[in-house]
Amino acid sequence: MENLDSDLLRTFIAVSDAGSVTDGAAQIYRSQSATSLQIKRLEDILNRSLFERHGRGVVLTEAGQYLLPIARDVTARLDGALRDLSQNPLRGKLRLGIPDDHGRAKLAQIIAAFGQTHAQVELEVTCALSAEFPDALIKGRLDLAVYEVETPQDHEEVLYGDPTHWFAAQHRDFSTMEVVPIALFDQACWWRDAALTSIQASGRPYRVVYSSQSVSGIIAAVEAGVAIGLLGQSSINGNLKRVGASLNCGATPASKLVLGHGQIKDHDAANTMKAAIRSAFGA
Repeated sequence: MENLDSDLLRTFIAVSDAGSVTDGAAQIYRSQSATSLQIKRLEDILNRSLFERHGRGVVLTEAGQYLLPIARDVTARLDGALRDLSQNPLRGKLRLGIPDDHGRAKLAQIIAAFGQTHAQVELEVTCALSAEFPDALIKGRLDLAVYEVETPQDHEEVLYGDPTHWFAAQHRDFSTMEVVPIALFDQACWWRDAALTSIQASGRPYRVVYSSQSVSGIIAAVEAGVAIGLLGQSSINGNLKRVGASLNCGATPASKLVLGHGQIKDHDAANTMKAAIRSAFGA
């Protein structure tokens, strides 16, 4: 009976995380052909297909979905054993971007999980608006980042999706107002564009009465009853109600929270951080 090689499992994880053989090969510094051969070898051992083509990339089959958490656990345990037995802990710095509105609830969990295995790695965290994180990854100012997009790119791993809707305070009725007051994000991002497109589709006159850089700021304005606001379903509490239909607003897209990476030098530390982020966000 053949055995599963951890090197094959690492290649499998890289392709799964990247969403394509080409991008996965780049993460592990192998050629596309060598990476494809390793995936084929693993599938031959298992006698199961692990990926199927989807657009320009690949997605996991049912067998691949079953194997992925096992592969992560096995490789993480092997890496941990190597660190413990070699007594040569990783050092250096890992730069992480976490959106301010998500990070406060998740950051402590992420740091705790990462610190268990990489206590000697300096963690530099930017907890702020996520609109600038993709550019920071490209320019090398961040190694990993969590941020929101409307349409994920091939290199972005989706952590979860969040439908967006127009909300108002429970005690306010804006349907009879001639000019609808709205609250918007004051940064040039897709949230603002989506809100304007939706309200314009209603044909109703509107006026921007409040701007904020954060979700908490928009929620505060909506709860106060001064405006309606476009918000993610996960941000909503019992003080708010959906009003898009009553105002005939246009459809609004779902927000996708994704994990992106830059040109990472320390893949071991980065992989541990990715696992901690996935766990914190329930991915």
